[in-house]
Amino acid sequence: MRLVILGGGGFRVPLVHGRLLADPDRLVDELVLHDVDQDRLTAVTAVLDAQAANAPWRPKLSSTSNLDEALRGADVIFSAIRVGGLTGRSADERHAINAGLLGQETVGAGGISYALRTVPVAVDIAERIARYAPDAWTINFTNPAGTVTEAMSAVLGDRVIGICDSPIGLCRRVAAALEIPVETAWFDYAGLNHLGWLRAVLVNGRDRLPELLANEQKLQSFEEGRLFEPDWLRALGAIPNEYLHYYYYTRETTQEIAANPAPRGQFLHTQQSTFYQQALATPESALTLWQETRSERERTYLAEARQIADAGERTTCDTDGGGYEQVALDLMAAITANRAATMILNVRNRGALPGLDADAVVELPCLVDANGARPIAVDPLDGPALSLVQQVKAVERETIAAARTGSREKALRALAGHPLVDSVRAARAVLGVTEW
Repeated sequence: MRLVILGGGGFRVPLVHGRLLADPDRLVDELVLHDVDQDRLTAVTAVLDAQAANAPWRPKLSSTSNLDEALRGADVIFSAIRVGGLTGRSADERHAINAGLLGQETVGAGGISYALRTVPVAVDIAERIARYAPDAWTINFTNPAGTVTEAMSAVLGDRVIGICDSPIGLCRRVAAALEIPVETAWFDYAGLNHLGWLRAVLVNGRDRLPELLANEQKLQSFEEGRLFEPDWLRALGAIPNEYLHYYYYTRETTQEIAANPAPRGQFLHTQQSTFYQQALATPESALTLWQETRSERERTYLAEARQIADAGERTTCDTDGGGYEQVALDLMAAITANRAATMILNVRNRGALPGLDADAVVELPCLVDANGARPIAVDPLDGPALSLVQQVKAVERETIAAARTGSREKALRALAGHPLVDSVRAARAVLGVTEW
């Protein structure tokens, strides 16, 4: 099978390659990396070669900066692009901060700015996939994943599926807190990408979530339990996705991020620029450099939320969720090897989540096999959650329309309509400096 990674010079590509080396079925026999930056491809290839040095087998590896060449003959495509790079992310976050808003990559003003820049490129990629690899399955990593997947689905239909490791990691951590095997439970999770709630954990037909919510010690044993205060979790009757911290603690996180002299995007830009420069200069050390850089990246993830919650350092439980790479490879195996599985994914709704139309991309449990991913019908969200989801979905669609038409009026409507943007003037200020 030919697997193509768009954004093949990206920092997380070695995670995918490492999983492929350990795959006992060797489903992927050809791995193609595509990137517009040749230096990044060279540096990452050095890491992959070092990973494979003592491996008994590896897929045939090639790289290219020609997108059409990469897509021809593809069976599965991982789309993991970052339009504008980390320079663009840093600008998105800084512009939001300067306007007095939350400076975050995928949530609020920063997420809209990122989507405005990314959607036209993602749609062009989708059209090229339809032309050169019409039978391929596309797995979208690119953030904001819900928005980008919905834009690509207008071209590729159900052959594009969005992934995120947050909900699956949450389910694994909750199962560990409850001391149950994750495969024995049914997780009632519903919402949008970076905007969802775990509402029940069924084991032998009995919901174990109330037991967890009532036990403060168990709540403190995993990241989401520490990020949200116990009385708030009990009031919700659910465990929110970690990104809901930005919605439930907006004032605090906005202040915490603004007080940081180096917001997350700037920190990662500095960190990864150093990695790529050093890996190019000393390719024999590329793997060690990558491992050290990745370790620091994981430790500092969601640092501002943990600071507000006084949650301390991330534990092994918090970082061992499997990551995007495991989610993507599990999804790929379920489809290409017809291994029936249930996974939380970003797909078109088809009536599964009440309150949103059939074409809205939602994040729900899905049945996956050789026919793709089909969402499983779930109970409605409660009133406050549903109204928030509907508002954010409307913003996502206004953003897609703005990106596809170049309409600054629609872009302003999207920014001003987001629940984390509390001023038309602030929205106008962000739009005035956003490049798209």
